[in-house]
Amino acid sequence: AVKAMLLEWCRARTRGYQVRAGDAGGGRGAAVGRLTPVPPRQHVDVQNFSGSWGSGLAFCALLHSFFPDAFDYGSLAPGARRHNFTLAFATAEERAGCAPLLEVDDMVRLPVPDAKCVYTYLQELYRCLVARGLVKTKTR
Repeated sequence: AVKAMLLEWCRARTRGYQVRAGDAGGGRGAAVGRLTPVPPRQHVDVQNFSGSWGSGLAFCALLHSFFPDAFDYGSLAPGARRHNFTLAFATAEERAGCAPLLEVDDMVRLPVPDAKCVYTYLQELYRCLVARGLVKTKTR
């Protein structure tokens, strides 16, 4: 029950956040004077505690929903996994006081993060946000 509630909370907080489709690195059209189509966007889709968090963008979207002035979410790309994880974990530590329970190197080593590790980190992040009064609970 707690897992399902945490997953739904993550879904609700990241709803509406978009991701550039593909492995966009912010490149521009090679030909001068030629218009480059805007890359299509898809929504951050949190379905589980593993693959949904693999690019780091779901972590960034979740944190940006609480700290919109911390970084420019629109500039992030799914292929920049190391950057995304580094940014998210640093923001969580600096703004929410959340201990860095996950290592960036561990997150980028595998294409799909370990679900237990992600779940544990998200529980800690939630706890820190509640402690700072940023998340309202039924008892608060």
